[in-house]
Amino acid sequence: MSVAVEIVLGGAQEMYPAVITQKEKQFVRYIGNLYAFLPYTVTSQTTTVSLASSNIESYTKVKPVSQQDTTVKYGPYSNIAPLTEAELSIHAENNNPMLVVTNLLRVIELSMWGNIAVEETVDVRHNGAQLKGSFSRYEFQRENSGVSSVKNFKTLLPAAARDVYYRDDIGNISTSHMKVMDDAVELDIRPRFPLFGGWKTHYVIGYNVPSYEYLFYKGDNHVLNIRLVDHLFDDMLVEEAEIRVILPEGVTNIQLATPFPVKREQDGKHFTYLDTTGRTVVAFKSMNDLTENHIQDFQLQFTLPHSKMMMEPLILVTAFFLLFLLSIIYVRLDFSITVDEGAQAKMKVAGYCEKVASLQDRRVALYQAMEDAMVKLKSNKNVADFQAALKKIAADAKTETTAIAELQTTIKNVNPDLGEKVSELQRNDKIYRDHQAAQAVLVEKLVTGKLQKPPYLEQEGVLLKKKVEVSDKMNALIRAF
Repeated sequence: MSVAVEIVLGGAQEMYPAVITQKEKQFVRYIGNLYAFLPYTVTSQTTTVSLASSNIESYTKVKPVSQQDTTVKYGPYSNIAPLTEAELSIHAENNNPMLVVTNLLRVIELSMWGNIAVEETVDVRHNGAQLKGSFSRYEFQRENSGVSSVKNFKTLLPAAARDVYYRDDIGNISTSHMKVMDDAVELDIRPRFPLFGGWKTHYVIGYNVPSYEYLFYKGDNHVLNIRLVDHLFDDMLVEEAEIRVILPEGVTNIQLATPFPVKREQDGKHFTYLDTTGRTVVAFKSMNDLTENHIQDFQLQFTLPHSKMMMEPLILVTAFFLLFLLSIIYVRLDFSITVDEGAQAKMKVAGYCEKVASLQDRRVALYQAMEDAMVKLKSNKNVADFQAALKKIAADAKTETTAIAELQTTIKNVNPDLGEKVSELQRNDKIYRDHQAAQAVLVEKLVTGKLQKPPYLEQEGVLLKKKVEVSDKMNALIRAF
């Protein structure tokens, strides 16, 4: 019969030296037992030690022993007595990441509408040789120093993971990269700064997965079958882990089955949108350190009638129905005890002022038409067509001005101040049209040769300046309405 035993030792290596500079390489020392510590005689035994590099400072030399590249082989040793001990010490270079997860909070939120949201809050510490002195990013980038530091590490997420995010207390960390593979989603985690020995980082990873891959049911009985922990990085060691599973509202008969012993905490409540009694939170903690061998599934069984799934949609529909009903009632009822005549008068004046502003916009369009006619006269020199255009513009302007005059009388009876502003608008309109008429005369004289261009430009410049001043005054009056 053949028996295979695998032992994972956390923290068995000693940083030696314990403190190094940014440029130095990291050396570790392992001290253990040269022989298998067994309660019976071992007929033949061979120990093979695989190292991270071929740079070996020292190692125990108990013959027969051989060293080749990154491997040190002891034995075979024959007829070793029970419980025999002999020191095995190896001191060699090892710049591999010495990352340890000091605390892991894994929150799994189950939705009965087809989605499972997973969020992991991770505290990581680099247990390598501590940094001597201050850190120089300039030397780190120029000389590629800090060989023992951790610049990045890879996390594996489920193949169906989507909407992945990676952030810390400051916000999203954009230096990460994601690669979708056939059997997993590889997330290249790059902290905001390289991790030297003794340094820590804190980050959050979240993603969504479809519930049909992890949730199974028969009738009202459901079973959630999902990983207790995921692959955070190679050779991971998790000192403390807490898993919280947020179940839908209204679950009963909760039963938890884990692949190894855990400490079950008291169930709690989690409130989110449209909840009434709150969602049940099943929480449990690891009792020992976790490694990659603990990446196993756990089962959480519960009972949930399918009719309860309709509770939140019904609450939403009812809320919108009541909101619309109250809005209908509110806009159709008049809760005032007496009629506010002042408010009605203000509303009427506001309506009249809007009409005045609209009529003024039409007059502004006529101002522009006049400008276009003068430009056209300069190009075609057809005075007859120009005079015809002026008559039409003058007739249209008279119509708009008369309409504003009628509104002015009405507004003045209700609000004398606004009535005065309309009157001032009328006066400025007349002044503006007079300036335009004078400009038209100048253009005719220029076209017919009665006025030379230099005096024309001088007189036109004066008129243009006056027109701008009057136009600004009319715009200010319209805004005052």
